[in-house]
Amino acid sequence: MSNTTSKILTKRKKDVLQVWVENQAEDPAVREDLMANDELHAQSAELLNSFIEAIKSNNYEDIEAPEYYQVTEIISGISLTRAQLGFSPRETATFVLSLKRSIIQILQEELKEDQSTLISEILRISDLLDSLSLVTMETFIKGREEVIIRQSSEINEISTPVIRVWEGILALPIIGTLDSERTQVVMENLLQEIVNSGSSTAILDISGVPTVDTLVAQHLIKTVNATRLMGAECIISGIRPEIAQTIVHLGIDLAGVQTKATLASALQYAFRKSNLVVAKKKNS
Repeated sequence: MSNTTSKILTKRKKDVLQVWVENQAEDPAVREDLMANDELHAQSAELLNSFIEAIKSNNYEDIEAPEYYQVTEIISGISLTRAQLGFSPRETATFVLSLKRSIIQILQEELKEDQSTLISEILRISDLLDSLSLVTMETFIKGREEVIIRQSSEINEISTPVIRVWEGILALPIIGTLDSERTQVVMENLLQEIVNSGSSTAILDISGVPTVDTLVAQHLIKTVNATRLMGAECIISGIRPEIAQTIVHLGIDLAGVQTKATLASALQYAFRKSNLVVAKKKNS
């Protein structure tokens, strides 16, 4: 089969690029706040040049073939960049799908007198660009997952601050649900701060933890045991009445773990343990 589309696109490359960029610019899914028109034009030109070179091989079926390495590399790079910039899936998919519309428009102009060839070429180019659009979405999803994982890690870091309350006394207020990943962050932050500060007492305040079940209790016990191995005592504060009842009903054993109802009570205990006295100053 002759490579009709390749010849047409080579001859009318500038027209295809112009129509493609216009189609993208007119699409409401494309936002100028995320990408300037000059950058959009440059990305489109780079991909179109690589695409035309690839189809000169007359391979419209196997995008894993060597001639498509550069095409898929460009598409993957653009998709990852757009995922990181905050583009939506539709905005990203539009990039390749609008190319298909542009090529079909040029083919219709060139092959209007040969309907049989036109239909054949449109089917071939459509299947090829549909396959490339799947590469776009697969890479985009992977990029978004990486962004979500990174953001989740950053949120965990921010939401688990270790506070030096006093010399030798640390406090770590926990807000939200404790899971395995977050427990690991809590332990790492707390143990590192114990090493850095040489503290002998650490307070885990769970006032902001909505519920305590067996799994959460296990995570807390792991943190307490890890703290002990570092030579520090760990106090759990924020044991509300409903949490105390839940712990009892679940049969969770917190024997040997110092617990307090409030952070204030835990601080008082830690001060006494460190032979510190906090007293109100009398007015003279």
